[in-house]
Amino acid sequence: MPTKFPDSPDPSTAGPTSELSRRTFIVAGGVVAGGVAVVAGGVAAGPSLFSSEAAAAAEAPSSPVSLVVNGERHVLTVDNRTSLLNLLREQLALPGTKKGCDAGACGACTVLVDGQRVNACLTLAVRLEGAEVTTIEGLAADDDDELHPLQQAFVEQDAFQCGFCTPGQIMSGIGCMQEGHTGSQEEIREWMSGNICRCGCYVKIVNAIQQAGNGK
Repeated sequence: MPTKFPDSPDPSTAGPTSELSRRTFIVAGGVVAGGVAVVAGGVAAGPSLFSSEAAAAAEAPSSPVSLVVNGERHVLTVDNRTSLLNLLREQLALPGTKKGCDAGACGACTVLVDGQRVNACLTLAVRLEGAEVTTIEGLAADDDDELHPLQQAFVEQDAFQCGFCTPGQIMSGIGCMQEGHTGSQEEIREWMSGNICRCGCYVKIVNAIQQAGNGK
């Protein structure tokens, strides 16, 4: 005959009391599945997760912000938690700035703010009142679509494969050039180290930045 664990109830003699105890425990633990809470003697409708999120979003504080993007002024009201990346992609329809890690680690979302390169995913839009933002869409000349020298160098050096990181690489490369960090390939690699290329085109990217930085 199998040995029973101490304090283990005999299933053949378990009555309503043990069942109620288990259900009471579940309720006390706050188990909710699909918006329905389990309670003793039946089920009761619980708060919807989606409705709770919608209510929280509706109550989120928002602020007006005025900024210039690629030479065009925009006046918007944004959720105070909105990143510059989401503002560009979702509200201004500028998808050239890519969402990669969304944590500031890959550089795919790099743009220029007042001439300085920043990670758009880590920059709050409401903090950019009066700022001038340049994205990859704003580099080519408006009159004849002439490419920026670094864009042209990327083409000539074949400095991309899948192209996902390319906008961030180019924007960061322009910042690198403006900061005067194109004296050598080693210097370029150091100052471009925040931009990841998962295809491994680093040698050609460095060549392109050096070409454009030297005006060749």
